[in-house]
Amino acid sequence: MECVFCAVVAGSVPAHVVHRDEWTVAFLDRRPLFPGHTLVVPYGHVETLAELPAELLEPYFSVVQRVAVAMEGALGAAGSFVAANNRISQSVPHLHVHVVPRNPKDGLRGFFWPRGRYRDEEEAAEVADRLRAALEG
Repeated sequence: MECVFCAVVAGSVPAHVVHRDEWTVAFLDRRPLFPGHTLVVPYGHVETLAELPAELLEPYFSVVQRVAVAMEGALGAAGSFVAANNRISQSVPHLHVHVVPRNPKDGLRGFFWPRGRYRDEEEAAEVADRLRAALEG
């Protein structure tokens, strides 16, 4: 079975992409903790952080950092939560970093995360557009 994140990178599975460069793709999570919850994945099938080639660490985490900063301006977030699982709790076995916009009293407590859905594709597209514009600007 093909990896769904590899399919997103290849463009064969639709996703709300907010950033794409020669090393990474960042796109909205289909079941976000909050609107703007973004996944950053490397090109090539890399399952864990330990398997990411050393020469990709800087460009990969540079994008993670840029997405976190963009959320504050584009979405009015007070901050962000940045996390990656390695095998355990990794719903897709492909390295991905979650970048989640955060605000005081947003209801996120510990690791019990109330996942949701976008109201519709239009809402997801609008959030993706705002993040994309902030990352390009």
